[in-house]
Amino acid sequence: MNAALEFKAAVEAGDIVGGTALFADDITFHSPVKFQPFEGIDAVRALFGVLQRTFEDFRYIGQYEGPNGHVLHFRTVVNGKQVEGIDLIELDEDGRIGTFTVMIRPQSALTAVGEAIWAGLVADGVVS
Repeated sequence: MNAALEFKAAVEAGDIVGGTALFADDITFHSPVKFQPFEGIDAVRALFGVLQRTFEDFRYIGQYEGPNGHVLHFRTVVNGKQVEGIDLIELDEDGRIGTFTVMIRPQSALTAVGEAIWAGLVADGVVS
């Protein structure tokens, strides 16, 4: 099993620490919350701590594999809004998760996610 599918299994088991252990130290995380990506394992682990507290009833509903990456299709709820999105995961040359990109729809859900995640990042002192 590759790191993307191991990550999916860890998230489904509620093991966010195990999931983030699959990230490369120099991971780049492209978030719909801010223009600049989150860079490095410490920033991305902090972000995932906020995600774990923010997402309700998170579940993966599909997966797609390609030669250069993996797409995990998810649904969740944030502040009462139904959210649908994808996690685009690219592995580095060592087989670790090197790039992680999240896309969310619809616009109203994206707004709810952005506000909730930003508030959590501020509360945790990750951003100001």
